[in-house]
Amino acid sequence: MAELDQMTVIKERPEEADAYRAAQKIAQARGFAYRPLSDLLEAPLEEVLARVEASSAEPAPAAAKALLGAVEEPALRLSGLVDEVERIAAHDNRFKSENQMRLWRNPRKRAAANLQAALGGRDVLVSEIDHAAALKHKAGWQRKIAAENLSTESANKDFANMAGMLRRYYESIAQPDPPFPYHRVTLKDRHKTENRKLEIPVDWITEKWFAPGAFDGTNDEARDILLISIETGCRQSEIYDLPPGAFVLDHPFPHFEIKFEAGDNRREIKNTASTRLVPLLGVALAAAKRHPDGFPRYRGKSTYSATMNQYMRNNGLMPSPQHTIGGVRHTWESRLLAETKRMDISGEMMGHSLKQIRKRAVYGDAMGLQDRHALASRVMLPVPEHLK
Repeated sequence: MAELDQMTVIKERPEEADAYRAAQKIAQARGFAYRPLSDLLEAPLEEVLARVEASSAEPAPAAAKALLGAVEEPALRLSGLVDEVERIAAHDNRFKSENQMRLWRNPRKRAAANLQAALGGRDVLVSEIDHAAALKHKAGWQRKIAAENLSTESANKDFANMAGMLRRYYESIAQPDPPFPYHRVTLKDRHKTENRKLEIPVDWITEKWFAPGAFDGTNDEARDILLISIETGCRQSEIYDLPPGAFVLDHPFPHFEIKFEAGDNRREIKNTASTRLVPLLGVALAAAKRHPDGFPRYRGKSTYSATMNQYMRNNGLMPSPQHTIGGVRHTWESRLLAETKRMDISGEMMGHSLKQIRKRAVYGDAMGLQDRHALASRVMLPVPEHLK
């Protein structure tokens, strides 16, 4: 029965939220901030009398309710917060694929579940999530970290996800003075060293990875995704999530474009700075020619990285246990930096924000495809015969 009641609350929330927002607008139009009745009971007498006087001059019952705080805030519970925030964020998430939505949704569900566990399993109202609740969430993570020797990173992601969901929710109901229960709720480990993805040495790539037979034990899609990443510096998902027909091979400068995709092959990229044209040459061009319609085996999934990293480790193709295939992105950046001595140029090739790199507004045209191709060709690795 309790589950049925909760489902009813979630289903009816949009109407409740509309009524709450309407009450706020009515109060604001008459010179007052909307305050719930519980707040008005502790408000100065002068304010209460002013509200009573204003409401007595209003024939509409809705105006009186708005001025006297008689419209309840939507009664959303913690167990329904993720679904409600997903509804609110539908426009922002409109380019996400099903897999990207799963990756968006799961950490938020985990954060809500961890908070509920820290509160003794109580499915509290969202309006009851205060700073004390956030501190219980933090204490729960401290116990977990101590018992299981975990990193603080997962805890801080939990706190950030809860803070973000609460912010979105209160914005959606136009809460005039929203709480920030997770303000300064974080965990720090002063003994933790900075994690950096290690580069794959260029000599290792050419001697180990480009050796005949190195990839005989894996599938050709996995091999060619890696080869494209070696000569483009793209994030792995930017390659394996490409829609069919993304490779433009009948062009003076073969390339593909990384951008937000809609429709059946919709996908979201990391940010607007990641939108760019990527020249294809060397082993990357050869790989793209073998797969002109992309990589259906891995498109819309998250299996490529784990599969390929395991294969490389099992076959002695990693320089160390700390290395991952993601290191080729950083190798490519270093190759560009060695050639140009310009972080802004390498950053533009990589899909980084020029505004952040230069610490100022960005003027002029973006780097054209021909210039991108020319720079990439200057750092291109020799193509072995068996990979042509």
